Amino acid sequence: MTTPKPATAPLVQIRGLVKHFPIAGSDNVVRAVDGVSFDVRRGETLGLVGESGCGKTTVGRCIIRLIDPTAGTIVFDGDNIEELRGAGLRSLRREMQIIFQDPYSSLNPRLSIRSIISEPLDIHKIGTRAERREMVTDLLRRVGLDPKYAERYPHEFSGGQRQRIGLARALALKPKFIVCDEPVSALDVSVQAQVVNLLEELQAEFGLTYLFISHGLAVVEHISDRVAVMYLGKIVEICPSEELYRDPLHPYTQALLSAIPIPDPTQKRDRIVLHGDVPTPVNPPSGCRFRTRCRIATEECARVEPELRELRPGHFAACIRAEGYENAPAAS
Repeated sequence: MTTPKPATAPLVQIRGLVKHFPIAGSDNVVRAVDGVSFDVRRGETLGLVGESGCGKTTVGRCIIRLIDPTAGTIVFDGDNIEELRGAGLRSLRREMQIIFQDPYSSLNPRLSIRSIISEPLDIHKIGTRAERREMVTDLLRRVGLDPKYAERYPHEFSGGQRQRIGLARALALKPKFIVCDEPVSALDVSVQAQVVNLLEELQAEFGLTYLFISHGLAVVEHISDRVAVMYLGKIVEICPSEELYRDPLHPYTQALLSAIPIPDPTQKRDRIVLHGDVPTPVNPPSGCRFRTRCRIATEECARVEPELRELRPGHFAACIRAEGYENAPAAS
C-alpha cells in the first residue's frame, strides 16, 4: 500500500455529475451516472471501484471530455471544462490523458509504435520531426521498452508490452492528470504488478495525478491513496485507502471486501454474499439503490435516499444505517 500523501488543493473537482444515455425508440434513459461528487487531489491516486456497469468508466470519460455530461460541474485546475471550446479545449487535452482498459483494441494495428506514440505530438505540433523522434525514444525507455521496437506494430507485442505503449502515448504530452481505466484487468497477475509498479514510479517522477478505475480491489489497495466506491451510478463511500480496507462503513463495501481471497489457506474470511442481480439503471430502486441486496435494509431505506456524509474525519458514506449518519454533515 502506498504511503498517504499530504492533503493538497484538488486538481479535479466534480460536483453533481450526471450522465444519462437515451434509449432509442423510448422516452427512458440509462442513468449511468446519477449525481456524483468528489475531488482528486494533486499528486494522489484516487481509486474508483465497483461492480461492472456501476458507471466508473463513464465518470472517467466525462472528466476528460471524451463524452459530454448531462449535468453537473467538472473543474480542472481552476477551469470549468464545460465552458471550454476550440483552442481552450485543445489546450485541456494536453493536460488530461487516458489509459484504456484493453491493450489489444486501444492501439491502431495499422500504425507503427513510433506513429502511435508521436501522434499526440504531431496533433499539438510539439517539436520538430527530429525532436519528436527523440521524444518517442525517451518515452519507450521510460516505460521499460527497447527504443528499437519503435518501428514494430502492435500485433508483435504482448499484452503487458502493449499497455506500456499505451502509457507512453499518455505521457507524450506531459499531462497533469491521467485516467487509468482498468489498465491491468486484461493482464496476467505477474504483469499487473509490473504495470502498477511502473505507474507508481512514473507518478513519483512526473508528479502525476491518477484516477485509477478498477474492479480489482487488491490492485486498488496497493496503488491508491484514497478509494471511492460506486454502486449503480452513485458514490456510496470514499475515504483513505488504509481505512477503507480496515474498517468499511457501507454494507456494499463490506460485501466487496469480504470477497477478496486471503493468501493463507489456514485463515478464513466471513463472506457476505450479495443475493440477486444489480438493478437496472433504467429504473433504479427508490431510496437507497443498494437496499434490494442489502442485509441490513429496513423499510425506511426505501423512502430515504441517503446523502454522502462525513461519518469520521475524511471518511464519507451514504447509508442511513451507518453509525453517526444522522448527526454527520453532508458532503459538499
